Amino acid sequence: MDPKLLEILVCPVSKTKLIYDKKKQELVSTAANLAYPVRDGIPILLEDEARQISAEEAEHFRKLKA
Repeated sequence: MDPKLLEILVCPVSKTKLIYDKKKQELVSTAANLAYPVRDGIPILLEDEARQISAEEAEHFRKLKA
């Protein structure tokens, strides 16, 4: 994922920064507890396409971000 693109992308629900999970190919919003898929290098920032993440998973990403 292009770091410059990641700098400008935000969660469409919470309007907060996203964290790129390279292993799962997802953009994670810890504020909305959602993970948006990245397919063929293209972020799919649709709430209907996002997967709900647990509070524990969101906390894991918050710690990585800090």
